[in-house]
Amino acid sequence: MKVIVCGAGQVGFNIARHLAEQHNDVTVIDQSPKLIRKIMDGLDVQAFVGHASDPTMLEAAGMADADLLVAVTQSDEVNMIACQVAKSIFSIPKNVARIRNQAYLKPKWNDLFTRDNLPIDVIISPEVEVAEALWRRLEVPGAFNMIPFVDDIVRVVGLKLEESCPVVDTPLRQLTELFPTLNITVMAIVREDRVFVPTAEDHLMVGDDIYIGIATDLTDRTMAVFGHQEKEARRIAIVGGGNVGLNLARMLEERNPEVTLKVIEMNEERARNVAEKLKRTVVLNGDALDREILQEANISETETIVAVADDDEVNILTSLLSKREGCPRAITLVNNTIYGPLLGSLGIDVALDPRETTVSTILQQIRRGRIRDLHSIRSGRAEIIEAEVMESSPLAGTSIADIKNQASLRIGMIVRDHVAITPKPSTVFATGDRVVIIALADAVKDVEKMFSARADFF
Repeated sequence: MKVIVCGAGQVGFNIARHLAEQHNDVTVIDQSPKLIRKIMDGLDVQAFVGHASDPTMLEAAGMADADLLVAVTQSDEVNMIACQVAKSIFSIPKNVARIRNQAYLKPKWNDLFTRDNLPIDVIISPEVEVAEALWRRLEVPGAFNMIPFVDDIVRVVGLKLEESCPVVDTPLRQLTELFPTLNITVMAIVREDRVFVPTAEDHLMVGDDIYIGIATDLTDRTMAVFGHQEKEARRIAIVGGGNVGLNLARMLEERNPEVTLKVIEMNEERARNVAEKLKRTVVLNGDALDREILQEANISETETIVAVADDDEVNILTSLLSKREGCPRAITLVNNTIYGPLLGSLGIDVALDPRETTVSTILQQIRRGRIRDLHSIRSGRAEIIEAEVMESSPLAGTSIADIKNQASLRIGMIVRDHVAITPKPSTVFATGDRVVIIALADAVKDVEKMFSARADFF
């Protein structure tokens, strides 16, 4: 697939990297010679210095025969115009625009992004998506990730195994014997930074990060089996009143009315603006690295600190200071991947890379077959995919035992007629099944083929 990425910032760089690693033909456009030089030095892609919405530049980049335009510059307006030019002049099949200004996305302006006005196929709003990801982690305390699939009938939950976990050193084949009514699938294990699909003989070990497919109504029981019985936080503090912090606070006000919420924002004008937009949240103006501000926020009695300021170092240090003051759990937004390996040893419970949410949305647009949802994890080393079995799919009428390359992929859960089914080797796929599957990077193409139409069907 030929993809043109407008914008070479952190998001654009990561999208280009993921697409290039999966053997797509990628071209990047940005006005910054420094960023373009970084792209050319680090990735196997073409790159041009220029204005992303300039028709001449888009033509030079190969827009005439491109399959997808991804516009993720720092300017919403440039992103929108780039998509307009790509559709109106070059008739590109699909375009995606990042739009951060929530004013453009109000329901009253629903007609703005239509074929007759601004023809944009997919709009991504990173701040909203990141806030949703943070809210999901608050919904299931103890999990470092929670992703709902098939209208939240099933979930994939990410857990770290501590010494208190009752099933460490247990072969996976024994889990069913120990808990015969607990229908779960251990889909992947991350051990010493290596991601792998386990076999029935693999043991769970202290320090493992695991991804489990479960029926949503078994969430609490599953957490207990794996040693996580943390209670959902009722007293929460958010550090950073930017778009992410504001969106998360709004979600908590609307969805969790029993939560006591405080927001710490350093900029006085922004703090005043956030306070006006929230209904029952206490907004404090001050530096979260100042112990007096943390004490004013009563951080020692707070159950979870969520650090989402614009500065990684501020987020990390605020989380550590809060835990030192007595806050038991810290969720931290971190953009720079260099900090990733350090955060667990520092005591940060959950680290969220906001770029993963954006990259996942983009990857969903290039996947072939009946892909309904997709989440990239571990810097693209694996993808958790929700796909639908069509009558013409190669999977229809076959069993799980017939699937090839099972060393690199695992069926987590199947939803049939709105009922969650835990897969077994003898399970036969039926038309209309919604399948949640994890695939290592080398098996993603196999998953696409599994859920595509058979050529001989027609």
